[in-house]
Amino acid sequence: MELLSEIRADALHVTVGEARIDSAVAIRFKERMREVAIGGPSRVVLDLGQVTFLDSSGLGAVVAVMKLLAPGQRLELCCLTPTVAKVFRLTRMDRVFTIHDDADAAFAVASDCRE
Repeated sequence: MELLSEIRADALHVTVGEARIDSAVAIRFKERMREVAIGGPSRVVLDLGQVTFLDSSGLGAVVAVMKLLAPGQRLELCCLTPTVAKVFRLTRMDRVFTIHDDADAAFAVASDCRE
């Protein structure tokens, strides 16, 4: 599972470098996210801009990542492709997660809070 991470505006920006998060990669996705996010900043922004397919296992993996984060850490999402956004809307998970249109919007939130 390819995940690229960087600290950006006091948050951890994690970009999924795969087109699919499905049952075939869900466990590896969770494990890699745990490795990347452990001990990190309080905000973790998961960039799903390259993900074009997310099934129920993939959605479950994203929810599991949210739950495995340390107390005080929160998972936010950005750059959802239309098909992935539809999965979050249909399952009403768009009400559970903070979802930003793009990475710039996600990190502008951090900038606004510091001003």
